[in-house]
Amino acid sequence: MNFKEILELIDKVSESGIGAVEVEQAGTKVRIEGKPAPQQQVMAAPQQQQDSAQPPMIYAAPQPVETKAEEKKRLDEESEVGLHIITSPIVGTFYRSPNPESGPFVQEGDRVTKGKVLCIIEAMKLMNEIEAEIDGTLVKIYPQNGQPVEYGEKLFAVKA
Repeated sequence: MNFKEILELIDKVSESGIGAVEVEQAGTKVRIEGKPAPQQQVMAAPQQQQDSAQPPMIYAAPQPVETKAEEKKRLDEESEVGLHIITSPIVGTFYRSPNPESGPFVQEGDRVTKGKVLCIIEAMKLMNEIEAEIDGTLVKIYPQNGQPVEYGEKLFAVKA
């Protein structure tokens, strides 16, 4: 379940007046409890003593459930600590090599120097070379060859 689907489910539960619903999908379990319907208040004579045997009810706020995708994203971000991330400066199509017959510019594990061409992003029939911004070792290549990329999308992780 993605976040949008969970929000829609919350809306449906609150609209319908259902007390609670529990859904399990692909290993993710979500439980949503709706507010009880408002009851009419009946005024009673004030009591002199309160029964101290019953402690007041305290409800904890529901904790957000981390989905598999959110967990993966969090772990990826934690593993990127100390790495330099090179992002796409434009929207286009990512290519790892200058043409289909030649090998890729770089592979994971390669040593790169500042200014070395890492890939090409084709935008409006123009081939834009993306260069290394720092010297280091190429740790990760995020997009697949021929995949569309957006502005600011991660392309490479380099360890200085």
